[in-house]
Amino acid sequence: MPPPRGSSIFRNLQSQCSSRFFHADSVLPRCPRPTPTRTPAYSSARSRTFTTHSIRPRLPLPSPTYLRQFTTTQYLSHGHLTPPKPGEELKVTFVTKEGNEFTFEVAEGDNLLDIGQAHDLEMEGACGGSCACSTCHVIVEDQDMYDLLEEPDDDENDMLDLAFGLTETSRLGCQVKMKKDIDGLKVKLPAMTRNLQASDFK
Repeated sequence: MPPPRGSSIFRNLQSQCSSRFFHADSVLPRCPRPTPTRTPAYSSARSRTFTTHSIRPRLPLPSPTYLRQFTTTQYLSHGHLTPPKPGEELKVTFVTKEGNEFTFEVAEGDNLLDIGQAHDLEMEGACGGSCACSTCHVIVEDQDMYDLLEEPDDDENDMLDLAFGLTETSRLGCQVKMKKDIDGLKVKLPAMTRNLQASDFK
């Protein structure tokens, strides 16, 4: 059976390639590897120069006190009273639970809670005078004076129901404002006060 067509040509090419390119005598000589040489970073002909940079000093961070400045004013809660004008003084008398009497000259419009706290009497005023507690409970001693006062509203009546030692002439000091009709008012402080808190209902 004759060999396949083109096989002889393939063998001839294979023999030529093996003898020409892969024979030991026909291999190209290797290129000599260059010997590494180290050159100095700075040659002798070049002078070294150094450049100096001026460093700007860092400024200290501002103190927090300089970032936000706060100002405070005198805090006024209770006991701040306007001195009465000459000739317009109104008198009110407080009787403490020990039986001591103190009479003060006040201006029209001042309420009994502010007057008592301004003179260091035992009037708590836990709600801040907003008619939400009974700790400024006072008892008007004179029935005629009591009748001259304005009628208590529903909120005051609700708080008076919680007051200790409630009487027919009891009022909340924060709701009684001085006026000319009640000049010479005399009130008595109860033996104790009742301050109801949320913890009392647990």
